[in-house]
Amino acid sequence: MKLTDQLRIKVAKWPYVLLSLMAAVSSFGAYTSMYAFRKAFSAGTFTGQQYFHVDYKVWLVIAQIIGYTLSKFYGIKFISELKPGQRAKYILLLVGIAWLALLFFAIVPAPYNIIFLFINGFPLGLIWGLVFGYLEGRKSTEFMAAVLSISLIFASGFVKTIARMTMGSFHVSEYNMPFLMGALFIIPLLLFVFLLELMPPPTAEDIRLRTKRLPMNAAERKSFLRRFLPGIILTLIIYVLLTIMRDVRDSFEVEIWASLGVKDNTIYAKIDSIISVAVLVAMSLLILVKRNLKAFSIIHIMIIFGCVLIGAATGFFALGLISPMVWMTLAGLGLYLGYVPYNAVFFERLLASFHYKGNVGFLIYVADSIGYLGSVSVLLVKELGQPGISWGTFFKNGVLTVAVIGGICATLSLLYFLSSARKQVKDPAEQQLNISTA
Repeated sequence: MKLTDQLRIKVAKWPYVLLSLMAAVSSFGAYTSMYAFRKAFSAGTFTGQQYFHVDYKVWLVIAQIIGYTLSKFYGIKFISELKPGQRAKYILLLVGIAWLALLFFAIVPAPYNIIFLFINGFPLGLIWGLVFGYLEGRKSTEFMAAVLSISLIFASGFVKTIARMTMGSFHVSEYNMPFLMGALFIIPLLLFVFLLELMPPPTAEDIRLRTKRLPMNAAERKSFLRRFLPGIILTLIIYVLLTIMRDVRDSFEVEIWASLGVKDNTIYAKIDSIISVAVLVAMSLLILVKRNLKAFSIIHIMIIFGCVLIGAATGFFALGLISPMVWMTLAGLGLYLGYVPYNAVFFERLLASFHYKGNVGFLIYVADSIGYLGSVSVLLVKELGQPGISWGTFFKNGVLTVAVIGGICATLSLLYFLSSARKQVKDPAEQQLNISTA
């Protein structure tokens, strides 16, 4: 018996709360470590470089997002069919490929090194589904997924802060810095992935509360999408908008703050830490809601509130009633109150509410593939069609769009799924079909 298997048997005897805490911290650490390989380059500004009248940094962002987007389409099949025992191997292999791409980005001159950001983005787009696979289908998934999801917020500011300080203190160039950041985080990544491998499979109680999580073949995936098509379309509209603006904020936060007159290198971690704590508390409280449909409804309300918060904060900022720092904090909080549930518990509770035996990874990657396709499309339109608009103005206009359209679609989505749930209760044949699906 392998050492990992021996340790897993011992860990399985731990109290459930301790197991959940270990999984939460390990998933957070693993994904935060991955972020150093993905987003460190965005801490650079690469000022003064343009190719075909488009800023060099925008080309880097677009190249990486294209790779990331294609991986999401590939992940629909790859993640949904993956066996649990293969997760760790693929996490390390894919991050290793991404790190090697950053080495070539450092040594190949611009603009020829742009292709290596594409190569970097493709493998990293699969990491979320691999990490989340350790957490889904458990009675404490909300808590663990909430902690994991905070890495989406915290890691961005954390990595950019370290990267900016590294360049300033040690005079590392913007080209060498991304590879160096990967070197700093490779050992933590190995440690956290090892800890995730010690997680035992879901218990009988987990399966009873959340349904069994199984791989899904092509026919099962199509059947699920057909069953919930109106709700899935509404979900995708919201998620595309949230992904676009979250990615703009993530990739061009340095430029957005500069357009607001703020050039503090520590501001990224400060603001994102506040947002992280607020979202973590909101998401973690869902673990107290045992009824899956009720929790699913509360998640919708959280998303709607996020859209309202974005709209109100942006309106107050436009009127001069709040400062740039307060606006960026509230707008960021609203974005992540909408964005994080789709990456963590929205699809988890959807499967549990309607008793489908599938896996969350498939649904996340359907949403991500469309979301990042929208993100790269908007970046191209902005740079080629309206290059004179600052990132600060673009972000402000964009979040207003999210507030209005996202709020309407989230409300309609809530009404659709509640109606669908009532129909299922009235139709015993359909209820039995859902329970036996997959």
